Amino acid sequence: MPNQSAQYRHPVPETTPRRPGRPPATSAEALERTALRLFAEHGYEHTTVEQIAAAAGASRRTFFRYFDSKAGTLWREFDTEVTKLREQLAAVPDDVPVMDAVRRAVVAVNHYRAADVDELRTRMSLIGTVPELAASAAVHYDAWERAVSDFVARRRGLPEDSLYPLAVGRATLAACRAAFDRWTANADADLTVYLDAALRALGTGFDDDVLVAEPTGRARRGRTARGTARSRARRRT
Repeated sequence: MPNQSAQYRHPVPETTPRRPGRPPATSAEALERTALRLFAEHGYEHTTVEQIAAAAGASRRTFFRYFDSKAGTLWREFDTEVTKLREQLAAVPDDVPVMDAVRRAVVAVNHYRAADVDELRTRMSLIGTVPELAASAAVHYDAWERAVSDFVARRRGLPEDSLYPLAVGRATLAACRAAFDRWTANADADLTVYLDAALRALGTGFDDDVLVAEPTGRARRGRTARGTARSRARRRT
């Protein structure tokens, strides 16, 4: 987590020399990582688009080819995930139960590993502490939630703004955010381990049998799945 009190002591130089022997980094990912580093080191408000572009070896015009603002650098992967989530949900066979389909799609589009925790902690700390970023979060979370609720509405033949699609979308987002929080706290596994466990529990209606110790690393994933299977079998008898 960045030291917020130290972020504003050292302004970012207007130009940053490129490393010799390296070609200019002009990809969206390179700009995003450079922005995140400068935000953490010098503060979001004290970092400009020009400084981000210069540090990445790119031009201001190149920056705006990928992003419409400096805030956009922190949401690129999240917004890409929303698009991929819609694609995954659209590809799920019709015979897969709704909540199983949602869980499979969410797990499929997440690729964060334990090694990514520090970067994600920095990103979320910025989003939570910078007013401009915190205010923008609702728009991005709503788009993610809507991807799920739209799928539920289509699958069940319900209006998109009716109760159950909205409830599933919001409950799924809440479960995923809880999984994200525990993953960043523990840093012992892929994010998918926590997402899978949280969404399996949600799919059972948080049955008592699944409300046990949280997953720890990959070894717990199979145990959680077996516990869920036993729970479902018990309810059918």
